[in-house]
Amino acid sequence: MLRLVLSPWWLLATLGVPCGAAQEVVIPRLTGEIVLDGQVDEPAWDAIEPVPMTQFVPTFGAPLTERTEVRIAHDGLYLYVSGRLYDSEPDQIRTNTLYRDAYSGDDILAVVIDSYNDYETALWFVTNPAGARNDQSISNDAEMSGGTPMNRDWNSHWEVATSQNDEGWFAEFRIPFSTLRFQATRGEVTMGLIANRYIPRKNERHVYPAIEPKWGGVGFAKPSQAQRVVLRDIRRSNPVYVTPYGLGGMTQIPVLMGSPDIPSELWRKKYEPTREAGLDLRYSPISNLAVDLTVNTDFAQVEADDQQINLTRFPLFFPEKRQFFQERASTFEFNTGGFSNRLFHSRRIGLDGGQIVRIFGGARAVGRVGSTDFGLLNMQTASHGDRSSENMGVLRLNQQVLNPFSSIGAIMTSRLGSHGEDNFAYGLDASLRLTGDEYLTLKWAQTLDEVIEEGGALDAATVQARWERRKDDGFSYSGEFRRVGADYTPRLGFQLRKDFLFYGGHLQYKRFKDASSSLHSVSFQARVGSYFRIADRSAESRAIAPQVTLEFKGGTRFTIGATSSYEGVTRAFSISDAQVPVGNYWFHEGSVRLTKPRAGQLRGNFSATAGTFYDGTRYGVALNPIWTVSKHLELGGGYEINRLDFPDRDASTTVHLARLKVSLALDTRISFSTFAQYSDASDFTSLNARFRYHVREGTDLWIVWNEGFNTDTANGLSPKLPVSAGRSMMIKYSHALIW
Repeated sequence: MLRLVLSPWWLLATLGVPCGAAQEVVIPRLTGEIVLDGQVDEPAWDAIEPVPMTQFVPTFGAPLTERTEVRIAHDGLYLYVSGRLYDSEPDQIRTNTLYRDAYSGDDILAVVIDSYNDYETALWFVTNPAGARNDQSISNDAEMSGGTPMNRDWNSHWEVATSQNDEGWFAEFRIPFSTLRFQATRGEVTMGLIANRYIPRKNERHVYPAIEPKWGGVGFAKPSQAQRVVLRDIRRSNPVYVTPYGLGGMTQIPVLMGSPDIPSELWRKKYEPTREAGLDLRYSPISNLAVDLTVNTDFAQVEADDQQINLTRFPLFFPEKRQFFQERASTFEFNTGGFSNRLFHSRRIGLDGGQIVRIFGGARAVGRVGSTDFGLLNMQTASHGDRSSENMGVLRLNQQVLNPFSSIGAIMTSRLGSHGEDNFAYGLDASLRLTGDEYLTLKWAQTLDEVIEEGGALDAATVQARWERRKDDGFSYSGEFRRVGADYTPRLGFQLRKDFLFYGGHLQYKRFKDASSSLHSVSFQARVGSYFRIADRSAESRAIAPQVTLEFKGGTRFTIGATSSYEGVTRAFSISDAQVPVGNYWFHEGSVRLTKPRAGQLRGNFSATAGTFYDGTRYGVALNPIWTVSKHLELGGGYEINRLDFPDRDASTTVHLARLKVSLALDTRISFSTFAQYSDASDFTSLNARFRYHVREGTDLWIVWNEGFNTDTANGLSPKLPVSAGRSMMIKYSHALIW
């Protein structure tokens, strides 16, 4: 059956003519041994020519102000990258963090590898002068149209070493080919590769190949613009990673003893010990397939979600942070419009209303055969509350057609409960580069739910059509249509709203300035969108949002904008202590936003909004500063306040949200972080503290403390709520065994 399904896709692929690519470069084989010490002093390095670097920012093509020598080679088992990063002011080289997966305004050297040569996905490896590692995956060719393409929660096995002297700093990467998924053709492997160096005090980035800024803010990591390189005589190993874990701890929760009508009732502390064990297994039997198995899956060490202020009548979206779901997570993506809507969202597995649900285990396989990406996921969860034990599955196929920038695909999801409420969904999609920078996206998805009596195929489906010009220089635009039926219910996905028709798009003009200007670019943008109810075509929501953005060569960005919104509210809803009644509302607001350069020791963004809001007014301020005190200590804060006034109804409310994050690292292995959040909308404060001793990749000791605090203990109840809403302490040790 699978062959029958795939056969038309293979036919389409053979009919397509791939786009021309830059001339391929052969990556040389090392002629001698490399000692991974960060010195870059072996004769084998001197035998290799450095790649030609080009200034990306602040002025594309301008001479490099500091000498950069990046060399790339392999020995059959590993890809090696070295950097001799000379600096005329070595005392100004910035090393601001020792944390894994953090960027704090450091000097960096990075390599981006499109290992599958699919022009769309890549792996990004980064280090700073202290040898702190940062890795992430890239999807959707680094385009923002389908959501955030950077997955910073992806981690893998690789090594780096660095050193520093009065000439500059130096780095050596060693990346196993077992970490890079790829396909070999007649003994050769073709990949895409980008190397870049960033000097933060100058906001200067050197890049190879010579990628132009017209491809957007992260164009220097855009897989489709990577240099195509050829590697020969690869002897890829197939290690098996078995990572068992043991976890122990104690949870304390308050329990009200007695009946609610007895005034002498007291809150008692209930203690629940935790003892768990499980394991994860990762294996790649061939270079283009990765298999993950998990038993009694645990995510105790995952950082807490950022709390959000909801000023709408729609649910909030939270991203996936759990490591098991990160390996080529982009394979499973099926965005159905907007930033958050998707047919599959892995947070539906093992989480229910914010509560953790035990995962008995599961399996995951992702890979690529020829020009076809595939992904298979199946997980089994325990019962939880009123919800029975469930089996959840996903199958995703995506076939490249016509050219390296176009594909068609299909997805199927299932959520099966032992007590019914089964849910199935399927989707078909096409992303086609028709000519130049012009792209057409078409999608169809339908759900079949055991509980819902669907009125018809369209009532249980979503349809999307989008035309866009993907370009960040000159004019770019998009136009989009979406229809989501009232019965469309992706229980393994996320859908912000349904039962609507949507028409919208955007228009942008951006101009890059020359070397004599203090500005890097100026852009003008306007977004429009309208939601109409399907039944009577009446307007549900409308918005028009023009804005102007100035980006300075030092990295500062300033945006000023305005938004005119319409909301047709058919059911009253609450925002904190205020209520928005049924009615039709036009309201308007202006906003300013200042983003400090990411390279500064004090950085972050600051915004202010003021205007009308439904039948009242809103004034909002948001501050999100980050202060790098030293490479050992970083303080991050966030404060957001929204004042809502409805004078005609004599109603008002003020909503506060505050965050404080303290990150302390003794070195690249031992770290401690505390993340505290407060929201007066929920009268709740949460604390998440994590200690980590990272022995090596896959082997860690974690000590995690979580506690919630009721900030309004009276709350109109008797007896009063306890100050502590519950606390837990967990100790987890995982140890990777590698064969």
